[in-house]
Amino acid sequence: MSSPRLTLVARLERFFGVDDPWERPRPPIDRRDGLLALGLAAVGLLALELVRSVGALDKVTAPLWVQWLAVTSGAVLLIGRRRWPLTVAALAAAHMLLVGITLPEIMGQFPLQVAYFVAFLSGVSWARDRRAMLLLMGAIVLVMFAWVGLQFAVGSAVQEFLDAQSLSERSGAIGALPAAVLLSVMVNAIYFGGAIVGGQASWRTARQQALLSAQAATIEAQSENLRTQAITDERVRIARELHDVVAHHVSVIGVQAGAARRVLDSDPDAARGALENVEQSAREAVTSMRRLLGTLRGLRPGPNATDRSPEPTALDLSTLVAEASTPQCAVELRVTEDVPGAVAALPAPVAHALHRITQEALTNVRTHSTARAATVSVRVSSGERAYAEVEVVDDGRTRPGTSGSGLGHLGIRERVGSHGGSVEIGPRAVGGYRVRARIPLEGTETAPAPGVPAEAGS
Repeated sequence: MSSPRLTLVARLERFFGVDDPWERPRPPIDRRDGLLALGLAAVGLLALELVRSVGALDKVTAPLWVQWLAVTSGAVLLIGRRRWPLTVAALAAAHMLLVGITLPEIMGQFPLQVAYFVAFLSGVSWARDRRAMLLLMGAIVLVMFAWVGLQFAVGSAVQEFLDAQSLSERSGAIGALPAAVLLSVMVNAIYFGGAIVGGQASWRTARQQALLSAQAATIEAQSENLRTQAITDERVRIARELHDVVAHHVSVIGVQAGAARRVLDSDPDAARGALENVEQSAREAVTSMRRLLGTLRGLRPGPNATDRSPEPTALDLSTLVAEASTPQCAVELRVTEDVPGAVAALPAPVAHALHRITQEALTNVRTHSTARAATVSVRVSSGERAYAEVEVVDDGRTRPGTSGSGLGHLGIRERVGSHGGSVEIGPRAVGGYRVRARIPLEGTETAPAPGVPAEAGS
């Protein structure tokens, strides 16, 4: 079923935004308004005297100050054109009508015509009540055309035209008098139509800019909310990891302490070993708490807070790399450790962080890169400045038509920052992309684990 055809009034209301809820902000009077009025008044007075000098105002009998007042008052109206647009437009129409009746030679001067045009255009452009604007401008146009018609019908316009023209011969396709009437109607239609259409175009442009600004502010607020939510979710996950690690170490401490108590008298060496394990577990638990507790203040449990599945560690990287390898992109794992088994002996929070960082980096390679090959390098140093590091590099470029939200990188930085580490993310000078995260191991010990090779690849 086709929609009903709109009436002329409905079309006009739609064009002028009568039912549009947006209202253009009403600015205060500023320096620009004053300079416009002052400049137009000065030009108007100068033009008036130039016209007088060529003898075009010989028939004007009004005093000089009245002529000057007519020009300056028309220009001064423009001071409030943006603050009170409809009032200024109405006053400009009244001024045009009054001066046109009493001083038609003055009203016809170009500067005054510019002042009237700007007043009408501003009335359409800055009016907040679009219905009132439509009614006012319609009334002004009707009055002005009625006045022009009366001038030709019963006024002196016809006689003045006949006196100024020689009608002995007809030189055009239309008679001189009908042509004069049509020309006057056309000029006024272009004049008032231009002011109305130009003002409406200005209003629509301002409305579009306001809508774009509002949308940009909304997008920015939503992006900030997403960033905040991403940080919160990441911290909740870290809180869950902390809970698991501390619970594990406390359980180990309880078991080892109980074993030491039972064999304290019968086997002092075994008791000593159990107490050393208790000491090690306590140190790791305290280190984890110090690194992560600052990120947990004021957080609420997320929807996955009850998830108790085992967390992956650095030892699961080979599985992760195998899953990430595809025919389009081969992924290789390289492990470097100065002490055999150092990777296996990493503290649980650090090992889990390395796994999550690698997982996010490989996801970005698969989603946003044209890489044909990627390398995951895990390095653990147990020297004076012990650290654990993971680096993911690829040989690709950003895939056209893809753009990430940046939340993955934000999560990596947040996770590494909770361990007091450093992150390097960005393109490489030789091509490709790099994600490198280094986490210090100060206060922790990495014990050798048999059966773990120093170099491995997949």
